[in-house]
Formats: sequence, structure tokens, C-alpha cells
Amino acid sequence: MVTLVTPALLLLLWQSGWTLDIPLESEQPPTIIKQSMKEHIVDPKDTMIIECEAQGNPHPIFSWRRNGKYFNVARDSQVSMRRRSGTLDIYARNNPEQYEAEYQCIASNEYGSAYSHKIRLQLYSESTPMWPKEILEPVVVSVGLPLVLSCNPPPGPPKPETYWMTSSFPTTQPVRQDRRVSMGVNGDLYFSNVLFNDSASDYCCNARFPYKNVIQQKMPVVVKVITTRTVAEAAPTWLSPRGSSSSILVLHGEELLLECIAGGVYVPTPHITWTKNGEDLVVTSRMKVKNFNKMIKIPKASFDDAGEYTCTATNRIGYIVHTITVMVKAAPFWLEKPTNLVLAPEENGRLICRSDGAPRPTINWFINGEPIESATPQPNRQVSGDMLSFRSVTVENTAVYQCNASNQYGYLLANAYVSVLHATPRIHGPRNELMKVIEGNNVFLECRYFGSPVPELRWSKYGQGTLEGNRFKTHSNGTLEIKRIRVEDQGTYLCVVSNVAGRDESQVRIEVKEPMLIVTRPQSMKVIRGSDVRFECGAKADVTTPVTTTWMKDKNQVTLGWRLSLDESNLIISNVNRGDEGNYTCVIKNELEQKSASACLMHVGLFNFVFSYVDRPDPPSNLELSDPYERTVRLSWVPGDSNHSPIKEYLVQYDDDDWLPGKWKNLSTYPGNLNSVILHLSPFSYYEFRVIAINEIGSSRPSRPSMRFQSSGAPPDVIPKNVKGVGTWRNNMEISWEPLTYREWNGPHLKYLVWWRRRDSREEWKNATTKWQKYYIYDADTFTPYEIKVQAVNDFGLGPESPVVIGYSGEDLPSAPRFFRIQQRHLDSIYVDWDLPAEPNGIITGYSLKYQTVNATRGEELRVEDFPPNVTSFSIRRYDRYTRYRFSVAARTRVGIGEWHTEESPHYTTEIYAQDQVDITTQGWFIGIMCAVALIVLILLIVCFIKRSRGGKYPVREKKDISLEPVDDKDQEGSFDYREEERGLQRGQPSMEAMIKRSDSDDSLVDYGEGGEISFNEDGSFIGQYTGTRRDVRELDFGGSLELHSPLNTIYSLA
Repeated sequence: MVTLVTPALLLLLWQSGWTLDIPLESEQPPTIIKQSMKEHIVDPKDTMIIECEAQGNPHPIFSWRRNGKYFNVARDSQVSMRRRSGTLDIYARNNPEQYEAEYQCIASNEYGSAYSHKIRLQLYSESTPMWPKEILEPVVVSVGLPLVLSCNPPPGPPKPETYWMTSSFPTTQPVRQDRRVSMGVNGDLYFSNVLFNDSASDYCCNARFPYKNVIQQKMPVVVKVITTRTVAEAAPTWLSPRGSSSSILVLHGEELLLECIAGGVYVPTPHITWTKNGEDLVVTSRMKVKNFNKMIKIPKASFDDAGEYTCTATNRIGYIVHTITVMVKAAPFWLEKPTNLVLAPEENGRLICRSDGAPRPTINWFINGEPIESATPQPNRQVSGDMLSFRSVTVENTAVYQCNASNQYGYLLANAYVSVLHATPRIHGPRNELMKVIEGNNVFLECRYFGSPVPELRWSKYGQGTLEGNRFKTHSNGTLEIKRIRVEDQGTYLCVVSNVAGRDESQVRIEVKEPMLIVTRPQSMKVIRGSDVRFECGAKADVTTPVTTTWMKDKNQVTLGWRLSLDESNLIISNVNRGDEGNYTCVIKNELEQKSASACLMHVGLFNFVFSYVDRPDPPSNLELSDPYERTVRLSWVPGDSNHSPIKEYLVQYDDDDWLPGKWKNLSTYPGNLNSVILHLSPFSYYEFRVIAINEIGSSRPSRPSMRFQSSGAPPDVIPKNVKGVGTWRNNMEISWEPLTYREWNGPHLKYLVWWRRRDSREEWKNATTKWQKYYIYDADTFTPYEIKVQAVNDFGLGPESPVVIGYSGEDLPSAPRFFRIQQRHLDSIYVDWDLPAEPNGIITGYSLKYQTVNATRGEELRVEDFPPNVTSFSIRRYDRYTRYRFSVAARTRVGIGEWHTEESPHYTTEIYAQDQVDITTQGWFIGIMCAVALIVLILLIVCFIKRSRGGKYPVREKKDISLEPVDDKDQEGSFDYREEERGLQRGQPSMEAMIKRSDSDDSLVDYGEGGEISFNEDGSFIGQYTGTRRDVRELDFGGSLELHSPLNTIYSLA
């Protein structure tokens, strides 16, 4: 079976040494406990003190190095070292500059040497720094131009505080700073644009040196503002810093100041906005935006503050940007500082010196101030980077070890000793202690101990078991914590420590007391002068802990006398007068705790009391703005006097008009018990605030306005309204919308992002950006529907998209109507109707119809009728049934009239055609009649064919040329003479009955010839062609035209 050892267990096995300090009663190496700062500035007129204190056993002796060399303090008559201390006192009466140097203190005893860090001593100048004598020429500038007045204060150390003053007879006052006028980090005074009122004869830069508490003044500067020259408005320019980019290097933990000051010719003054790494700057609690948004102050820079900060200066003419690259480096700082290590012989241990920085620091180890590489090698000691480890230690390993972590920006130095000894466990501090505690509180029982090897510690109650878990916790220094102590926890607790060399113990007895509670509280009241007052105050407490009661008036203890007396714990005031007004506090305490309760006494005169006379509150004061964000800022104020009527609420008003200030509007109301509120604002706007207090009587006067404040920018919130797309030409579309108001911009450089695509298509959205309120698409198809949406965009981002609307590209002339139909429904009228155009190319606005007669004896003039788009028919009365018309119809759009469709009416002659002119070829009854007629014709043809194919009886004659004589239609032999038929045709058309009778005869065909032989077979049938000339029936003269009135005539003629 394999047992796994966790890293935590390995650490426990390796680091078995003791990390607490050794009691001073035990022998130990020295430890530095006090030293001067690394940069130590002193006044040479006073005694210059360089501190160095250390402890150890035996008590250490001290020595000093100056500029890396031994400094013999005893031989310098102006320097002395304090007794049992390393602190130096320097009395530099002569040539104090010689003591400006780098000092290091060394504390040593027989177990090792401890080193202080290096202390750089700097001296104040004996005389106050002065500006050089110079003659400053008057500054002449045209009104509206930017101006910079330089300061250039004398150097420190340390750097002086600067400010600008000017005279306003008869007093001198600071130059008022605002969004237009401000002082830069370097002390210069910047005017974004000068006004005529800026003319002054004494602009003075003042420098205050805090260590000397002296103020020095530069020679005054005369500024003359002239108005004879007209200056045109212009886009902003940078006054500080110059150019489009700059960089700043700051050390971790130091103050970071970012500043952008812009000048704007004439008006308006540019306003400044900030971004970081391309995104809106998030102002955190570590960061302050000051100087009217011109400066960002971070008191303690961190690595998260590195990046590119972009400031944008904007006015109504244009904008400019400047990018500041912030690089954060770091002098070394501790992650884990080495601590003293106490080990028993043969134990293992290690010192850890873990630090970080930018760049990463280099670690060097020293033994008693000497590099470990040059020290006597010890096989049980090993250096591994930031760790110094020991195995099976011996007394020879006892020493003071120094760890030095350094990079180009600084260094760290730490002392940690290793003490190898064998010590019996001992408990330090009071023994057999009695503790009285309050029920419900957390209690800590101390048991500080020491021993080598590391003793084991155990807490128990009455010496039984071990207290651990639930409400009991033992800390590494031996302290036992009891959480929310109860009455049943009362008793005696025993602390026992032991190791191989022995054991020690100590006990603590705990008494748990009932907590004190105030059951009767004094009540505030208004009384008439001369009356008596009784403030009652009572408390409930543990019976074993006596309580005392005292009364305070306005934080001062009440002096008891004949008018002010106590009745048990109650305060009685007799014959009240105006001097008794105030806040009274009852304080009840015992040996463990104290509680208090307060009430207010108000004295009023008889008249005031009877009529309850009170007044409106006084106005709030000291308005202050803090915690600015893009849409909020915190407003705080000091409440005014309520004038005996509690303040019910506060009304906050604001003024956001840059051009007409003084138009105050109500923002919101807040409860009367608040004096700090979060105001919700619009982004990218300037505000001033004032507060009005309100009680039952009325409203106070408005407070003084706060300083002018600009909220940060944000993406637009408002959706562009009334979005529509309309074509103005056949291949374009105008997209328009209502522009956002300036208050709705939320940031500089507002533009509009326009989106469009064809409706019901899978194509991607197209977009374009414009600063106008219209956008034109020029490659659109004619009268095509498009989906359209618009959104506003500024320097801070995109706003919400508008709902998608449908717009149409431009219209064109429509095509001709799809069909045009002319009908005669009555003998005296013609009806026409038509359909929509095949290609409307727009919205049809109506139709135009032109018509004129075409066959009348006298032509009529052309007539034109216009119809709305929902009318597609027309009827006209005609003069007679023979009149015909020519009609032309066309559709109209907004562009104009389209293609004409022209047709003429047919020739109507009978009443049959005057009926509804529908296509009879498609009617069922007509198709049925035609089918019947066709069937009858077919039957007749078949009958005729059969009859003729049977033949007739012909006479058999001699083979000679004889002509056929006229005989009766039917001779005795039954032959048939065809000439009779010829004669009949000459006489007239035979009747239908005769034709049918003749067709029923048995006669065969007869030759129509005038002579010639006719050959027959023996049975008398026709055997050859007609020998004579045959006269075609079509050659016969019928004595006039022949009209066929029956379909049967037609059929027989064809047969």
C-alpha cells in the first residue's frame, strides 16, 4: 500500500522551526526595531537626528557606515550616539552640508549583526528658496484666444505647493478656477479662452514650502485683453500636454496624475472626456476626476492602471484627441518577508524571501552583513533563489541573515535571525487570571509560550479533553477564541505546553455576565420657561455588576446643583430657562460595558408655546459633489437649522442650460433625514445643483449652487423617430428620420447609422454612416420595397436600433393595363373595362380613358375621362347601332401617365349581338348544337354514299351512237333520264321532298353528254367513262343568284 504525502505535510515536516520571537530573557541575536526613513529630510538649524534602535541578548552594540565606509562617531565633535541606542544626534553648527550622505546602522552581539536600510540624509536650504529676479513683460492677448501663464517654482526638497492669486481691491483672493480657467500639475495657469474681464495687473504665482511653512511669491504678471481684433471660432488645441500623444512612467503605489487641458478659440470652452484602452473610463473608488474633468488622480497606482488613456476635447467646431500611455513599474515589494527562526539542534528549517516588482527583483543573501558567497561554507546550508534552507542545524548556524531584493527602481532589506537552542517550555504573561465577560460576546484567552523544540499546546476545561471545533478555535500564537460565549461556558480553562524538555501550564477562570439593556429612554420635549423637566433613564443589568449613571449635556458632564438633581438614575431640571436648551445623554455603565440614550430639550417662550410658533428651515450649505459616473453623481450638504419644525424633505434642483443660466428645474425630493444622495443625470451634460429644505411651515431659501459639473458621456439612449423611405427618382430612395436633440446626444460627434436591404430577400444588411438627417440610396430597383432601420452613434458607442419599417424606392411610368375589353350589353350603349398594369412601377393613382368615334359621317372631338384607382370600367351611349368607337386607356402614378392600350369596338348589326357579348364558342349550349349538327351531317353523308354506291337500271342498246330522247322521269322499263334533272334545275330549285324522293330511286348515274357512246356491261351497269362532253353543274345558268337558307342545301350541294 502506497501512502501519499501532500505538499502541506511536506511543509510541516520541513518547517518545524519556531516563528515567534524569543523572550528577551533568553539569549538571542540582535533585531532592528526602529530606524529612520530611507529619504530623511532635516532642517540644519535644528539637531539632525538619525534613528536606530535594536534589541537582543546580550544587548547589541552599534556602529555606523557613511557612504559605504565606517563612520567613526567618536572622533566627530558635532555628532554623538545615544546610550544603549544607535540613534545619532548631529549638531551641525559649522558646514552642515558635509553631513548630507547615505548612512547605515549596524547592531551586533555575539550571535550576529543586524543592518538597517540605507538612510539618505537631505538638508533643507538654510534660506528660503527664491524665484530668480526677472522683469516680466505685460501679456497682451486678443479676447477669445487661449493663454498660459507660467509659474516655474523653485525646487525643494520637497516640491512646494503652488497656487495663483490676484488683487481685488482692497483684498487679495485666489484666482477662481472653472472649466475655462484652471491650474495645471506643473503650476502654470491655463485659460482655454480669455475674456475681457480677465484683464488684471497682478497675476501672482505663490509657492508654499510646508517644512519651512514659508510662502514665496513670484513677480506679478500684467495681462491685457484687447477687443479690437475679431477672432473666429476654431476647433480646440492642446495647451497641456502638447501634441497627439505622450507617456508617463509611475511606480506602483505612487500618485498618478493624468492631465489634459485644451484651448478653444472664443466660445464655447472645450469639454474633456476620457477613455481607457478604447473603452469608456470606469471611475472607481480608487480614482478621482478633478479640475472639471481635466485631471484624473489615482493616489496609489497599481498595475491595473497601466494602459492607453485618451482624452478628447470637444466644442461645437470640432474635437481633438490626445493619448497618454501609462507604464506602471514597481520597486520591489514584499510577498513573504523572512521571519526569525528558532530551531532545536538537528531540526530543519528555512528562510523565505519572496518579493515582486517590475522588473522582477534580484535576490541576494547576506550573513551578518557579508555576502553569503564569501562566508564560511556550511554543508547543511543551501541557497535556492528566494529560499535559504537548513538541514540538521547546529549552533554554528546561529546568525542574523539579511535578504536584499533590488531592481532599478529600489530595494528591500530584511533581517531574520536563526537561533539554535534547547529550551524548556515556558508560558509568558499573567497566570491564574479571572476574566468577567458579557454573554454573547467573543472571548479571547491568551497563552503566549516559548520552547525549543516547538512545544505542543492543548486547551481544556477543568483539565479534561481538548477544546477544538464548533465555537472554539486555537490560534497559532496559543490564544483560545470562544465565539458567542454562553452562561454554560463559565468555568476554569487550562493551557498546557510541553516538549521533550518539559512542560508548563496556566489557567484562566471565566465568569459570564448578563448584558446590560436600557429599558427606559429619555424623551425629547418642548417646555415653557420656569417649568420643571424630568428625564427618565433606566437600565437592566446583571445583579453582580453594579451600574452607575451619569448625564451629559452637549458632550459635557452635567453639574448637579439645586436646579439639576438626580432621582435614582433620572435627571430633574427645575425652573427651566433658555440656557437649559440642548441635547441630554444618559450614560449607564458598569465594569464591563456602557450604554447611552439621548433626548433634546427645547425652551420656548409663553407666546411661542401657546401658538406653536415655528419658522421655515435655514438653507443647506457646503454642497459637495463626489463619486461621478456617466449617469450619476453623489451630492452631499450640511443641513441648516430646522427652526423648531423637523425637516420633512429636501428638494434638489438643477440648472443645465449653458447659454441661459439661472433656469432652475426640479430634479427630485428626498427624505429629511438624508444629507447625501445619489442624483440620476443625463450623460454628457453640464449641471449645477442647489438644495431647498422643506418643513411644515414652508420651504427654505435655496442653497448656494454647487460647483459646475459635467457628467460623463454614454452611447445614445433615444431611437430616431419617424423613420421612412421614399423614392424621389426611379432608381433611388430617400431615407429620412427625426434627428435627436442635443440633450439626447449623450456624447460628442453624433452620427446616424443607416441600415437597409430588400424585403423578403436573403441578402445581407447594407449600412452607411451620416451626420445628416437624410440618406440617399442611388442603386435601387424601381419601386422596390426595402426594410429600413436607423440608430444613433457617438464617440461612446451605438444606440438602440429603430423598429424596421418598409420604404419604397422611386416610381416610374406604369405599363399598359393587362387587358382591355369592349362589350355591347344594350343596343344603345357600349361597356368597357380593364385590369391593372402588368408592371405598375409605383402606386397607381388613377386611370385615363380617351375615346372617339371612327365611322360616323362627322368625326367627334376626342374625349378624355379620368378615374380614381379603384374604378376600372366605363359605359357610353352611342348614337345608333352602327356607330363604332376607338378607346385608349392608361394608368397613372405619381410620375405621370404610362403606356396607352388602344382598341376599337366591333360592328354590331342585330339585336342578338346587342345582348351580352360573351364568347359563345365557350358556351355549353352552342357546343351541344354544333355536335348535333355534325352528327346529322355525318348520318346524311353515309346514307347518300350508300344510295349512290348501289347504282340504277340502264337500257341495253345496240352498240351505236344514238342520243337519248327525252322521256318521262321514269319510263316503262324503269330507266332514268338525267336530262330531266337538268331541266328541273333550269326551272328552279327542287324541293326538299323531291330531292329525298329522287334519292330513294333505283336509278344509277347518267351521262350528261350530248352524244357519244356509252359502254355498259352485260348486266347494264356502267363500265366506262362518259364519252360525251360533260357539262358541269357549275356551268349551268340558274337565272340568278342562289341563296341557301338551309344547312341541308349546303350538305347536298357538297355531295
